[in-house]
Amino acid sequence: MNIIITITVTALVVLYAGLFKAKKALLPLTLLGLLVSLGFVASGWNMDQSYYGMMRMDNFALAFTGITVLGTLLIFLLTQNYFAANSENVAEYFTLILFALAGIVIMVSYTNMSMLFIGLEIMSVSLYILAGIQKHNFASNEASLKYFLMGAFSTGFLLFGITLVYGATGSFDLAVINQYLVGNYKAVSPLFYPGIILMMVGLCFKIGAAPFHFWTPDVYEGAPTLITTFMSTVVKTAGFAAFLRLFADTFAPLHDFWMPPLMGIVCLTLLIGNVTALFQKSFKRMLAYSSISHAGYLLFSLVTLTASSSNNVLVYAAAYTFATIIAFAVLILVKRKTGDDHFDNFNGLAKRNPFVALVLTVAMLSLAGIPLTAGFIGKYLMFLNVMTGYHVYLVAFAILNALVGFYYYFRVIVAMYFKEGNDTELQTPVQYQLVLVFSVLITIFLGIYPAVILNLI
Repeated sequence: MNIIITITVTALVVLYAGLFKAKKALLPLTLLGLLVSLGFVASGWNMDQSYYGMMRMDNFALAFTGITVLGTLLIFLLTQNYFAANSENVAEYFTLILFALAGIVIMVSYTNMSMLFIGLEIMSVSLYILAGIQKHNFASNEASLKYFLMGAFSTGFLLFGITLVYGATGSFDLAVINQYLVGNYKAVSPLFYPGIILMMVGLCFKIGAAPFHFWTPDVYEGAPTLITTFMSTVVKTAGFAAFLRLFADTFAPLHDFWMPPLMGIVCLTLLIGNVTALFQKSFKRMLAYSSISHAGYLLFSLVTLTASSSNNVLVYAAAYTFATIIAFAVLILVKRKTGDDHFDNFNGLAKRNPFVALVLTVAMLSLAGIPLTAGFIGKYLMFLNVMTGYHVYLVAFAILNALVGFYYYFRVIVAMYFKEGNDTELQTPVQYQLVLVFSVLITIFLGIYPAVILNLI
């Protein structure tokens, strides 16, 4: 609870600082609040605190909170000369991101389905505004409208599912629902089954899994790049934590019922995400389809439920988050210099800025799942998790899709090192250097020593 209070108070303080035109204090205040929140994450470890039966700050919640807060902190460091160039209302941007983060913390720690809805809506409403924050940019307005319409549509599915589950069990509490399933395994109410499917559909919308992914490429492309970074890393991690807490724990007794439709979603997500990414000419849009494919790999944790499913998601989410932050940070630098996010703008980047080319190479290798990177460990754990249930054909299908992914990730590396581009030097601000160095070190460190976070939960 201290984490949510700290983030909310920080958001309000930043908003008032903006009111008094204290622009230089916005970033230090924000970073201070996030660092204090990380301190509360560390101090609360192994304490397993419950709050009024609505939220539970166990190690699961704290681990995912730590990743989301750290990811948000790195993204805020990328705001150097970013928002200031587009608007005078910088404080409002910071505040909305912090409010979205507060909703995310609720999402990863809920023990009552009403809190899942509250956390999801706090996060979503903030993101609807942030996606269209550049009000004079048509693409940004379009992204906001599409995100709002599809978000509202998916919320309807989720709420209808929650209603049916409540009608079957008479409770929103996850523990009570789980006890109902265990005690009435052979006599579950007919209302419960469509409730599970509707909740699955609603959450698949939120994480961008196919065939509920149609909003993802357009919204990611149209939204400001920094907001897209937040949505594709922090928001996606929170969505999977919420998904995992509900299905891997509460609905586990009915795994045989909801696993087949989930399997179909996994296969579609991998196929559509990877194949469509092949044909993209925009680096940003390629990353959007890439995020869809990674949603498929993350859903592997639910195909076969094991004691290590949560840890596997944590490792994969961490690997994906840091590599994607690197990719979007470099994209911001390149787009600021060239005004475009076409692949051709990365030609010859290794000559113009060897450091940026190197860190982006590490990020692409991690996203592709090459050994000695965190991305390889993440994919390996997911494949191992599915093999526990002897889903050999699914693993073979996923490996083929991973090979497709190699093409569009290595396409970036080839452009940077083996193609001729312009000789314009690419400057890297100090804050960007900090983010890139830290993210690369974490990516390589987790690839070599995954045991550091492998058994946290």
